[in-house]
Parts: sequence; structure tokens; C-alpha cells
Amino acid sequence: MSDTPTVAVFRPDDDRSADSVALLEELGADPVPDPMLAVEATDATPRTDAEYVILTSKTGAELVSDAGWDPGETTVCAIGSATADALRDEGYAVDIVPEQFTSSGLVARLEGEVDGARVEVARSDHGSEVLLDGLEAAGAYVHETILYRLVRPEGTGESAEFAAAGELEAVCFTSSLTVEHFLEAAAERGLREAALEGLAEATVGVIGSPTAETAESMEIDVDVVPDEATFDALARATLEAVRTTPK
Repeated sequence: MSDTPTVAVFRPDDDRSADSVALLEELGADPVPDPMLAVEATDATPRTDAEYVILTSKTGAELVSDAGWDPGETTVCAIGSATADALRDEGYAVDIVPEQFTSSGLVARLEGEVDGARVEVARSDHGSEVLLDGLEAAGAYVHETILYRLVRPEGTGESAEFAAAGELEAVCFTSSLTVEHFLEAAAERGLREAALEGLAEATVGVIGSPTAETAESMEIDVDVVPDEATFDALARATLEAVRTTPK
């Protein structure tokens, strides 16, 4: 392994990518930013008759703020600390953040109090069914509003070139969709199998069990799933694995 491991990161081409690159550089890595997600806003806003409104991302927080959403007396729930911070930055009070920053963690936090309640889930078009199914099983009346769609930007795939050439020492997948889009971009370049071979020699870090399951279903062996579902935790755990577990 080189002293400065090469690490691919797939976050959207905004401050999230910039922050991720800065963190990886601070941790002594050579980042390969290859944004696999872009946001297409729908201009929808959360319905106003819900007793609970759940936001699941920084993007969602910013979009509802831009649209002038007023939660009124609604109980505002954030799926994790990053979403909660983004909501607070936009001037919203956050009432509930689960201990485990996942869909199942939020269901566990809410299931004892939402029986018979109207719950609005405002998120992207690629949200996990775990959240909806879990809340419905808890007796809630659940409605989903799609705030934005997640698409793959044109021209992505530089990381697939690195992987196919055996030049990636690690990757940090932050959602199932980043895994799917990485392989789509690799296939467009005629590199899918070579990229998979490259990943087999690299350290693969992912956020959350759903992302791990997606990767495994696509023949990618996962090496790292951090306890905390944040990019900071993912980057640190992945680089620790790169430096302590020879491939």
C-alpha cells in the first residue's frame, strides 16, 4: 500500500463532495471524486396535515426551506445528525433524532408513539421501503412526498477507470444508488468486469446495511460498514482498514 492511498468518493458535486475530499486529504488519502448523484427537485413540499414530518437528508432540508415550508406544530424528525444539523441551519427546530441514524433506527424510535398518527415522509425517490413499512406496521397513517429525484450525472466514471487499472486502494459508497451508478458508469465504458476485479483488490467501505446488501448482490465484497452512518465515520473506518488489513 502507498503512503497516500487512492480513495474514490461518490458524493454529489457540491459542498458534500468538497467536504469529503477535504476530509480524505486531511486523513492522508488521495481522493478521486466521482459524483454519482445529482439532484432534480420536484418543487413538492410536505403535506400540512401530518402530526409527524420526517426528513432524511441535507438536500431535503434545503429544498423545503427554499420552498418556504412552515412545519407549524408538527413534530419534526430527522433521520440522523447531518439532516438535523441541516434543518437547524435552515432555522427549523428538530424534535426527534434516533440513536441509530438509519431507517430502522428511526422506526424503532417512533414505533411506540405513532399508532394512529399521520406521518409524512419527505425525501428522494430512492428512499428505503424499510421506513414506510416499519411505520405502517407501527400503526401510523403514512404518506410519502418526493422532494427530489436522484440521477447519475453525465460524464461520470473516472473512478471505474482507476478501479479497472488496479489504481484504487479504497472506495466509499454512501448509498445503494452510488453502487448502482458506479457499475452503470463502468458498463458504459466497457469496464464493468475489470472494475469489479479492481474492487476485489481494494477496500470497500459502505454506509449502512442496505448499501452493503446492494453491493454484495452486485458481486462486490464489502469490507467496512461503520457503526455510525456518516461520511466522517465511513472515511475514517475505511482508511483504518486500508492501513491495517492487507488485501
